[in-house]
This record gives sequence, C-alpha cells and structure tokens, in this order.
Amino acid sequence: MKTQTSETSSTLPLQPGLSRRRFLATTSAVAAGISLVPRHVLGGPKFVAPSEKVNIAIIGCGGQGQTNIRNLFNQPDAQIIAIADPAEHQDLHGFYYNSVAGRLPVKDEIQKHYSEKTPSYQVAAYEDFREMLEKEKAIDAILCATPDHQHAYVCVTAMRQGKHVYCEKPLTHNVWEARHVAKVARETGVATQLGNQGHSGDSIRVTCEMIWEGTIGEIREVHAWTGASRWNKKLLAGRPAEEPVPKGMNWDLWLGPREQRPFSSAYSPVSWRDFWDFGTAPIGDFFCHNFDPACWALDLKEPLSIEASGAGGVDSYIAPVGGLYTYRFGPRGSMPPVKFMWYEGGLMPARPESLEPDDQLGEGGNGILFVGEKGMITCPGWAGKPRLLPGSKDDPNKRPAQKLKRVKGHHRDWLDACKGGGPSSANFQYGAALTEVGLLGLVAMRVGKKIEWDAKAMKFTNAPEADKYLKESYRSGWEVPA
Repeated sequence: MKTQTSETSSTLPLQPGLSRRRFLATTSAVAAGISLVPRHVLGGPKFVAPSEKVNIAIIGCGGQGQTNIRNLFNQPDAQIIAIADPAEHQDLHGFYYNSVAGRLPVKDEIQKHYSEKTPSYQVAAYEDFREMLEKEKAIDAILCATPDHQHAYVCVTAMRQGKHVYCEKPLTHNVWEARHVAKVARETGVATQLGNQGHSGDSIRVTCEMIWEGTIGEIREVHAWTGASRWNKKLLAGRPAEEPVPKGMNWDLWLGPREQRPFSSAYSPVSWRDFWDFGTAPIGDFFCHNFDPACWALDLKEPLSIEASGAGGVDSYIAPVGGLYTYRFGPRGSMPPVKFMWYEGGLMPARPESLEPDDQLGEGGNGILFVGEKGMITCPGWAGKPRLLPGSKDDPNKRPAQKLKRVKGHHRDWLDACKGGGPSSANFQYGAALTEVGLLGLVAMRVGKKIEWDAKAMKFTNAPEADKYLKESYRSGWEVPA
C-alpha cells in the first residue's frame, strides 16, 4: 500500500468520546487496580454504545463531503475525528455548492465547529484514506463522498475493517460492485446508509402508503426526470486537453483504480460526473433520489429490458448532454407490469391531457409521475411531498393511515443503526438494488440497443457485448477487496 504523509499527528488531544475511552483503558484502570477494557474489546470492532459518540472519518472533502459534514454538525452524538482527500483545496464557486472545499478548508471548518465546545480541537487530515484507517484506531464509522469510481473500493475496505459506512449515491460505479458491496455489508453486519436523503423523509412514506392503499388504482406507467445535463458543454467527444496538476493535488491518488492519464480541469472538481470512467452521468447523480419512490412503492428492482438514447449521440469517453431511458418491469406479486421512463438534460414526459391548467409536474426540474387507472400522483425531486392529479382531487388532509415507521432524519437514522438500533431504511441492501437499476440504463446507453436482462444470472441474454460494462478493470493495487 502506498502511504501518504498526514498533516497532523495521528495522536489526537483529549476530546469528548475519545478521552473517556482512553481514560478507561489506561490511567483509570491502573489507579483503580481493576481491569477495564475499551468498548471495541467488549462489543467487537463494530460496537458503539448508545451513550457514546460515534467517531466518524470523512473520505472525500469536496462539495458533497462538506454538505454531509454540516449535517453531521447537527447531531450531538456525531464527532468527526479524521478526514482524507487527495486535494488540498477546491474552489466550488462555479458549481451548485458555491463554496471552498478540499482537505485543508474542510479541516479548518470542522476544527472551528468543535472548538466552540472543545478548545483546540484537532482533526487528523490525510491524503490517503488507507493510511488514515491504519493509524486512526478510534474511528467507528466512515462517510464516503469521493467520486463514483472509488465508492466500492472505499466502502468495502472500511467494512472489512468493521467500520460503519455511509456512502453518497450512486452506491457504486458498476453492477458487479453494487452486488459485491451489498454482500460485504451482509457479511460484516456493519450499519450502512446510501446518501439518498429523501428516503428518510415522511413524504416518500406517504407516497408508498397512498399507492399501497390503491388511491390511484393499478399503476402500469411511471415517469421520472431531472433537468441536469453534462457539466462540460463544449467538450463533444474524447479526452480533454492536458493541464498542469494543481498545487496540493495528488492526481495519481485521485485516479485510484483508473489507468493513468493527464490532469484536466474538465475532470475535477465536480465535472468528473460527465466521464464514463469516473462518473455515471445525470442518471447516476439523480436517479437514486427521483426514482426512489417508485422503487420502494412498486418494488421496481429487476427490469426485464432497458433501452436508451442520447441527445447528440453517445461518445465512448464522455456521456451525452441528455438522455431518454425506457425500462420494462414484469409482474411483481399481485402488481402488474410497469413501463418506466427516465428523462434528463431538459427532456420531460408529455403533459397528460387530463391535467388542469394550474397542475405542475414535480418542482425545480426534478420529479416523478405515477400514472394509475384512477388518477395520477406526482412528487418533486428527492422523494418530495406527493400530490394527486388532477389537482382538484387532491386533499393533503386526506391521506391513508400511517403504516410505515417514520425516522428522524437521514444521518440520524444511520447513527442510530451504528448504535445497534436496527438497520437504517436506506441500508446497502436496498441502496444496491436501487443503484443497480440506474446503472443498467447506462449500459443500455453505451451499447446502443435494447438489452434483455437476466437479473438472477447477472447477464444480458441478447447482448454479450454489454457484459464488459457490468464489471470494469482496475489498476493494480486498486482491486476492490473480496
């Protein structure tokens, strides 16, 4: 393993959550003349007592990592003790994050936050997360917010070390990785959570309850969309031109499992999402949010066929600026077959004729539409609040009786699972299945024809040429652990 130099010593000053365990394990035990052992010896490496803080390491300090950190600040029993990222600094003002991120700014932000209650609080900062996990033995859990192509490697490495794991969406970069990550999560028994935040809201539960109650009757057609497009609008095909590697950026480490290539600002920050080797296009970015209500309510996890077309054609290196995807699902128990369509890059489903003039589909360029035999339901993106269509039929005060347990927030749900409170609702078993459906659309896009999918055998029955996209090659030393 190639190690990197950390900016701080791996020996941290006494901090809430850490000091107690060190105290119990050392001086207190000696002074009392009794044998006291730290929690990982009592309960195993995964054990976090309900009264303890969860010591968290952040892997990936870009915009989404920073967003998650700020959410964790609101959880009194979450404590960020270490971070890792190959980039010292990222200017994200040109993107929706509108911030300054990277290892050093994020370290400063974390230390400033915790120093309000714990003066001189220190966070261990590393380039290489593997060195961080090796040295920072107090870590209970990690939050992965790297580019998509490193998700599986990071998650499996951490889970095999007994760490609880929260991973941003999509869970993985290819289908084999999704199934392998779910398998390792089952085997290790750690608490896991996918970063599809709407899954922990009340609204998605109300949507499921309405559909299960039969509010709009049988559903055979679903549409979901995002207005997101490609970041690199002017790069039409091929690899971007070489540029100097920015100061403080370990480009080789950022590439991780991918083969060497010159740096370009077309890749980093954020716009790596456009490239097949690193990202998963708009569908990878938004599918786990906007398709989530259909996946849960209608159990849409194993499509029979998928076809896709890209606006302006499909290049072998970069995703198209927009796409249209069509999935067909067979019967599931008593539920009928479903045709599902995904739209991106400004494409939208046709407006149903039965809608009233003031009826809107979704909000802010993201949403989902369920078409039933007795009406329609639409929700904004991120599994937002459901509305019956036509609007004159909708009464928010008349909803089915509550059947699904409510949770107190997405990060809260995961932290409770870390403390033995039962699986989180978007755990990796669910998250892997949700992610897989979106990734299959990308395979159809790249192959350029309708593909027939055998989910049990994990193969395409009519397109053996598509199998190469189910599991990618990895640079030596970066193979996803068993």
